[in-house]
Amino acid sequence: MPEYRASQTAVMVCQGRAAAHDRLAPDQFADPTAMALLRDDERALVDLVRKEQPPAEWSERVGFEMVARCAEMMVPRTLAIDEAVRERPATQVVILGAGLDGRAWRMPELADVTVFEVDQPASQQDKRDRAATLDGKPPVFVPVDFGRDRLGDALVAAGHRGAEPTTWVWEGVVPYLTRDEVATTVQAIASLSSPGSRLIVNYQARSMRSMFGRFVVQAMTKVADRPNPWAAEPWRSTWSPATMSRLLTRHGFTVRRDDDLHTLAPAGMDTESSTVSFRSSRVAVADI
Repeated sequence: MPEYRASQTAVMVCQGRAAAHDRLAPDQFADPTAMALLRDDERALVDLVRKEQPPAEWSERVGFEMVARCAEMMVPRTLAIDEAVRERPATQVVILGAGLDGRAWRMPELADVTVFEVDQPASQQDKRDRAATLDGKPPVFVPVDFGRDRLGDALVAAGHRGAEPTTWVWEGVVPYLTRDEVATTVQAIASLSSPGSRLIVNYQARSMRSMFGRFVVQAMTKVADRPNPWAAEPWRSTWSPATMSRLLTRHGFTVRRDDDLHTLAPAGMDTESSTVSFRSSRVAVADI
């Protein structure tokens, strides 16, 4: 049986959202749940980023820069996905690989919607522990061992209603899956989607500069003797917009739009420091 550990990239993404909250694109982006989902030591670094006070010590400076860059990416990515959720209301939302996503609590549009969060067991337990202080209706947690469990069986057992439209949010997961695993998941999603359903998928386009930058960051964490959040979660697949479109179309989806984060960034937001990442990270919206 595989040994699962709580995702460390999920923590960094949550730190990014907390650092961006009411600071980057303040009239448009807010995530009040992010800071509440972090532990004290994780919040300390976020506080420095929010105050724009880079630490002098090298090890802490590496962590500071990682959170600062992540915060920039979270703004357009989160705004685009939230808007796609609002555009096509459904009675149920499934968040795949939910990590420390706070949508079930923070989006008023989901107050009367059944939100299912699917994730591997260790990450899910970590999330439940962290979310204990959040107000509002929690999601339906669906722990799935992707090596043993069938997504459809797990969702049906949790109360997913196959005859009703579903909005699927698949954010920050695709790069960590092989191409076969991505294709298998899309097939499963399609089989569980009635007419009127929507799939919102965030994926990574191939970019040698982006891959090199990721390698540099990993090397810096090693030199700085800091934990590497990607050590157990390496990239396993990248997709061009054309290949992603073909995959979705093959399973009955119609792609409505597919944009990179640079295109999705709100007006007035400075994206120059993250140009490579903003060009290679994409959000596609597809309907059945």
